Amino acid sequence: MRINCPVCGERDRREFYYKGAAVALERPAPDAGEAAWDEYVHLRENPAGETRELWYHESGCNGWLVVTRNTVSHEISGVELATEARS
Repeated sequence: MRINCPVCGERDRREFYYKGAAVALERPAPDAGEAAWDEYVHLRENPAGETRELWYHESGCNGWLVVTRNTVSHEISGVELATEARS
């Protein structure tokens, strides 16, 4: 699988560290309550199909990327810097 880093260009996935679903971009407020934090920390979906994931370009620009990928076919339909994906 190849990931098209917005900074470095197309690279092999072995240059990246996979963090998981991009839920860190939707972090609850510090005072959101125990139930919200329990869900954020412990409950994860495992969908078959399109997902948004966080990848760290460990052997490149050290940037965090949000990769939109199909978990069945591994086809990547989008890559953006995590700092730009928050909006």
